[in-house]
Amino acid sequence: MIIKDVVCPFCGCLCDDLDVEVEGQKVIKVQNGCALAEAKFTGSGRLPAPIRRTPTGWDDVSYDDAIRETAEILVAADRPLLYGWSSTHGDAQSMGVHIAELIGGVIDNTSTVCHGPSILAIQEVGHPGCTLGQVKNRADVIVYWGCNPTEAHPRHMSRYTTFATGFFVPEAQKDRTVIVVDTRRTESAEIADEFIRIERGGDYEVLSALRAIVRGKGNVVPKMVAGVSREQLFRVAEICKKAKFGAIFFGLGLTMSAGKYKNVRNAIELTDELNRHTKFTISPLRGHGNVYGSNEVFTWITGYPYAVDFSRGIAFYNPGETTAVDILRRGECDAALIVASDPGAHFPHAAAAHLAKIPTVLIDPHMTATTPLCRIQIPCTIAGIDAEGTAYRMDGVPIRYRKVITSSYPDDADILKKIHDRIREVQGS
Repeated sequence: MIIKDVVCPFCGCLCDDLDVEVEGQKVIKVQNGCALAEAKFTGSGRLPAPIRRTPTGWDDVSYDDAIRETAEILVAADRPLLYGWSSTHGDAQSMGVHIAELIGGVIDNTSTVCHGPSILAIQEVGHPGCTLGQVKNRADVIVYWGCNPTEAHPRHMSRYTTFATGFFVPEAQKDRTVIVVDTRRTESAEIADEFIRIERGGDYEVLSALRAIVRGKGNVVPKMVAGVSREQLFRVAEICKKAKFGAIFFGLGLTMSAGKYKNVRNAIELTDELNRHTKFTISPLRGHGNVYGSNEVFTWITGYPYAVDFSRGIAFYNPGETTAVDILRRGECDAALIVASDPGAHFPHAAAAHLAKIPTVLIDPHMTATTPLCRIQIPCTIAGIDAEGTAYRMDGVPIRYRKVITSSYPDDADILKKIHDRIREVQGS
């Protein structure tokens, strides 16, 4: 059976045009998707049952026992951490916030190590953004800054920018000018019409120089700015000013280099300057399939997008203090629940090492780099494959995941609901 118009849950593009071929309860082929999508849908090696660490290895346990022990770990903790939430759907994210509030814990999502600085900048100066559909149909100048969509978001260029035919850009690549700004020549840079190679940590300087040129103060710009010639800066500024509709997309090369959220603020203010001459927008290239959704759900319920601390009895937010990496690095956390993420593969050594010292529970369908750090792992469904739910695309558009197969695994939202109910029982007793 072939199921059409399936949403891919891998990255923030949430491509919704996949044809998935299913045989029995197994995906055997994916059409229209990238290699990452095919690996996501056809991957194997899922954990068959919950496991618990013992002095000699791992033992299988029942779901009821795993849920009961998880609830007891979280209730007994003084400063529990609930982390992840970016590769699941909105119902699970919502239940996670309710558990954190119930136990007075901290709940954080993967924005803390990717686009958290973007959110801080947007909170300061706003977000002149738009949907990907607007970019596809209108943008004739595209800027990719500190990102490599060819490898990280393989269909972004073909669906929305460089190679996408739009209503007002019918010739696609011929009608568009693509600019890539990076510290190295990537595959995306090879495709670009203009490649700006900057020195590491030079983003803020280059953005400031471009702002000065666009504002008409180009006489203050020196001959070289962070490895970029004055002539190239003027040429790029002129391309952007003459655009009918321009769009900037930025990635972790901007958010996680020196300057962090100040870089993003400067980029937003450059966009503001360009809007004095033409129409320009700016958007982050979000990574995980529903990381944007975790920010949305957290904000609906708590008022804050990530790093929310309930230890005071109310929601408190202070990135740098209540973010997961900082809590773990300082050794404050005495229990952790990890859902839909793999901090063992991405956190700094000190933070990951602390997870191994405390009782950590992982809810994930596969064994990952975080598994060796855990006391318990509970396998679940995969959102968008054998579980349905709502996710948010990188531009903030909600899209409904479809279920293409039926499995015997419980939805992570159901697992979390049982943990929540068990916590209430324990607290009531």
